[in-house]
Amino acid sequence: MKVIIVTGTPATGKTTVAKAIAKQLDFHYVDIKKLIKENNLSDGFDEERDCDIIDEDKLSKFIVDNVIKSYNRDVVIDSHLSHFISKENVDVCVLTTCELDDLKNRLEERNYAYKKIKENMMCEIMDIVGEEVREAEHSVFTIDTSKELSSQIEKLKLKL
Repeated sequence: MKVIIVTGTPATGKTTVAKAIAKQLDFHYVDIKKLIKENNLSDGFDEERDCDIIDEDKLSKFIVDNVIKSYNRDVVIDSHLSHFISKENVDVCVLTTCELDDLKNRLEERNYAYKKIKENMMCEIMDIVGEEVREAEHSVFTIDTSKELSSQIEKLKLKL
């Protein structure tokens, strides 16, 4: 069984990429946001940051035990928290990035507050998720969602 995780700053195209990979490679698509909601994995809501509070270790253990170890097929896991899953359980970590103008437009289209847009833009500029991925020592494949996807996914196939 192969496990691909897709991570990146919010609005960099994780879901688009994860669904495209799942379709092209015939992998099962797993939406972590949905799992968090269905399994009450949130530890509350952060009003100031306008987001759920998630214990990354607890979430990772849940994913390993209830998705990776229990599925009998290849999976693509979609979440900006997926890179907290240990590298021993992951074949490839796809890191999504995009041009800052695209990111800003996507965040505005989602009606994010100015403060949240600024925070996510700074995360992308500072490559926060990329740094976390490298610290976790994942095998990384970067996809720029400001560019055409299918040729990038074809290159990913060769890495598997």
